[in-house]
Amino acid sequence: MIQILKNANYDFQSKRRIALAISAIVIVIGLIVTVARRGPNYSIDFVGGMEAILRFEKPITEGELRKELAIIGYPDAELKSIAGGGYQDIMIRIEQTAAGEKTIDTITQQLTDVFKDNPITLRSIETVGPKIGHELRRAAFLAVLASLILIVLYMSWRFQYRYGVAAVLATAHDVLVVFGLFSILNLQISLTIIAAFLTIVGYSLNDKIVVFDRVRENVKKLRSKSFIEQINISINETLSRTLLTGSTTIMVLIVLFFFGGSVIHDFTFAMLSGIIIGTYSSIYIASPIVIEWNLRYPEKRKKK
Repeated sequence: MIQILKNANYDFQSKRRIALAISAIVIVIGLIVTVARRGPNYSIDFVGGMEAILRFEKPITEGELRKELAIIGYPDAELKSIAGGGYQDIMIRIEQTAAGEKTIDTITQQLTDVFKDNPITLRSIETVGPKIGHELRRAAFLAVLASLILIVLYMSWRFQYRYGVAAVLATAHDVLVVFGLFSILNLQISLTIIAAFLTIVGYSLNDKIVVFDRVRENVKKLRSKSFIEQINISINETLSRTLLTGSTTIMVLIVLFFFGGSVIHDFTFAMLSGIIIGTYSSIYIASPIVIEWNLRYPEKRKKK
């Protein structure tokens, strides 16, 4: 394995309680903001509504279009610009409406009358009913919950129960922090973002398995060391692998974030922040939980 940090010997766990406190504060702030805003900013995937993509032959600003939509009765419509190919596509989202194709046709016609020198083409339309949105929201919650339960079962079988619980708490921490960032920045939670959350769960879990696997080896090899020292040594030994895997993925996501367009902007942001937080939680959340658990309820070690 490539070693970018040879003979790393950082005392990560001496700051574990500070890290746990900072993470708790960040999660609480995110939850407070979510409650203050009366819940997450759900997209039409979850609350129901209409989404249409209009193509303008000439460039147009979101401000101009938003102004005209407000005049015709849609002041709360959300807009996203999609430029490229000599044209400009703009995504229009209207929440909690019974409008269908007839209404979007009406909107298109009204905008065509306003922008006579800029021909408009209706590229696509999608309508989601409130009932379907509620079912999707429930299914998304169950999907995340089921993944966390399966992680506990897998980690308990692969290692020990306490490692499984630590991995789930750390993974839940990652999702909650990213969720909090979305609430603070008032970004929309859509099915695409739920997919990002589940991807973060898998990525974060993989990193924790690598660390815990090395811990399991070192607990047997380094019997003269304390449990905290064994954890620190294990993290340092896997640090190069963690940084290499994380940095290469982050570089790709940074390119997508700045050049991938507004359609995948929020998804890329979720993935980027999730991978950074997931790497952090492997060192400062999952491992400290195992340490604190072991300090209060020492694990009985088998004699050779």
